[in-house]
Parts: sequence; structure tokens; C-alpha cells
Amino acid sequence: MKHLMMLLALSGLVQLSFAQTDTTAKPTDTVQVGNFIIIKKNKDGKLTDDEKINININFKGKDKSIKKKPGNISTNWFIFDLGFTNLVDNTNYTAAQGMGYLKTGRPADGQVNQNSMALNSGKSSNANIWFFMQKMNVANHVLNLKYGLGLEMYNFRYDRSLSYRSSPTPYVFNDSIGFSKNKLYAGYLTVPFMVNINPYPNKKRALSMSFGVSAGYLVGSHTKQISAERGKQKYHGDMMLQPWRFAVVGELGLGPVRLYGSYSLNDLHKESTGLKQTPYAVGIRFSNW
Repeated sequence: MKHLMMLLALSGLVQLSFAQTDTTAKPTDTVQVGNFIIIKKNKDGKLTDDEKINININFKGKDKSIKKKPGNISTNWFIFDLGFTNLVDNTNYTAAQGMGYLKTGRPADGQVNQNSMALNSGKSSNANIWFFMQKMNVANHVLNLKYGLGLEMYNFRYDRSLSYRSSPTPYVFNDSIGFSKNKLYAGYLTVPFMVNINPYPNKKRALSMSFGVSAGYLVGSHTKQISAERGKQKYHGDMMLQPWRFAVVGELGLGPVRLYGSYSLNDLHKESTGLKQTPYAVGIRFSNW
């Protein structure tokens, strides 16, 4: 009896041992390294030369909880401005008429005065192309420096028959005919330098503002006139415009569309002309920031 009991116990241990060994089980080892999950699968649970390694890649870049840190310098290419321009005229025309720049074409046409140089404000335009602008972080992307390079283009449309000539010496006079189009163009290669304040740097369409100064160099000027008597005419040459333009500038924006403004710190014409006319412009700026 004693030997029978020992035999039954030994038989039970053997069956329990076989029950704990499942030949259908496929043990799996999983290792995660960074964004990579490595899964090793074996048919019999033993390490062999034929073991297979499956690599699953977990892309966490789309996880909204992980935000990309903005760079300290960002660049915006080809920004466009479209707006209106006008002049603040503080000229003493009595004094200016004796300086030789304002002439009388014919006695019937009269002397050049403030009415002669009045602009059509609805057709006087300002269009700018900024080749690039950069924004440099100063403090937590809330306070930034903003600078760039661009071409400012001003079209001053006159309501009256005002004409510019460059020879024998530059002068302006009241012409004897009427024009359907009469404008003075001035283009400046300009560098703006502004302080930018962005209270919500992580929001693309948040409120932002910039203010500062700009310096521009005159790279082109001409007049364009259209009349029934003369057709279309352009006059290039020295219009006695200031070679440099200095201005205070600013912008106020919400998202990619923002308002801009510019006010000159010096006059449009040279001091020797006697004219005291200060240009300004306002409009819409199309920019990513």
C-alpha cells in the first residue's frame, strides 16, 4: 500500500509538470526604446537563429500635448502692403514762389500754390514689397525685434494740371492742358527696424503690435501724365526729391492680416525747393506674422 501511494503521487507530479508546459504558447518579449517598440516572437519559446523581430514605430509627433519649441529667429518671405498715401502740406507758398522751383508757365495759368499741389486722396496709393522680414526673440517670444528689407512705392495723384520738368534746371509749373491721369512716382529701398510685442506667442491668430523706424533710399522717380493733346508721357530725372526718407512705422495685427502705418520724419522735396510736404501712408499688410 505504501508503494502504491508513492507511485500515484509521482504520477500526479509528472502530469502537473506537463500541464505547466504549453507548447502552443508563444512567449513574447517587448522592449521600448524611445519611440520604437521592439517585439521578439519565437515559436517554441527558445532563442534560435530563426527568431523574428518585429519593430513597431510609435509616432508621437502628432501628439498635441507635445509642442514644438519656436526658434529664436524666424523669417517671413515676400510680404505685400496695399494702402493709401497723402501729404501734410505746411509750405509757405509766398516764400517758396521766390526760390525758383515753383514757376509760372503762362500768366493765364497762374502761380503754383497749395491748390495746385492738392492730391486726389482716393487715388494716391502706396504699395510695398518686403523681400523678407525677420523676427528675433528677446524675451520669451513676447518681446521681439523685427527688421527686414523691401521696396516702398508711392504714387501721388494730382487733381490739377501740375507738371514737373528737369531741364534746364528742375522746376514745377501749372500746365496749360488738363490731364486724365497725372501722378508723381517715388520708390525707396527701405530697411525697417521695429519692436514687436506678441502677448500670446503660442496662438497664431492672437493680437500683436510693432512700432519703430525705417530708413529708405530713393531708387527711382518719374511723372506719368495722360491727356488728349499729348497722349501718355513719362518724365524721368531729378524731381528735387529728398534722396533719403526717414519715417516712424507701426503695425497692428490679428493673424495673417494686419494694418500698417508710416509717417515721414523729413519732407518729400529738398529744402531748396521751399516745399514742406510730409508724406504718410496707411493700409493692409499681408503677412504670416
